[in-house]
Amino acid sequence: KNRTDKEWQSCLDPSEYNILRQKGTEPPGTGEYYKHKEDGTYHCAGCATPLFSSDTKYDSGSGWPSFWTPVDSTSVSEHSDSSLSQQSIEIRCSKCDGHLGHVFEDGPNPTGLRYCINSASLDFQKNKEK
Repeated sequence: KNRTDKEWQSCLDPSEYNILRQKGTEPPGTGEYYKHKEDGTYHCAGCATPLFSSDTKYDSGSGWPSFWTPVDSTSVSEHSDSSLSQQSIEIRCSKCDGHLGHVFEDGPNPTGLRYCINSASLDFQKNKEK
């Protein structure tokens, strides 16, 4: 949160900067993690905070990586967003305030939520072999 805009531009690639700092959205079906199937944890591309587990990832058919819950309820924050055609809930990283995507109430059990996240806002770390 404490970085200047110039500092963010120097440490993020252009697509990460557009999404995390300017609230951009990648076109559906184009993100690196949309069809990604490995076991591990998705971290914030801006600050490396763990955000989502592959255990809660599912194919929503939306064109973006979707999860039914974050790793920890404190890892993401929710903000009212009226920039889309209807009122929605924007999701940001709690640590660096980077834009991740949106959450909708049309997801699977047990939460009924769909965290629809831009791939460019995420970094993936594979689970270590046991």
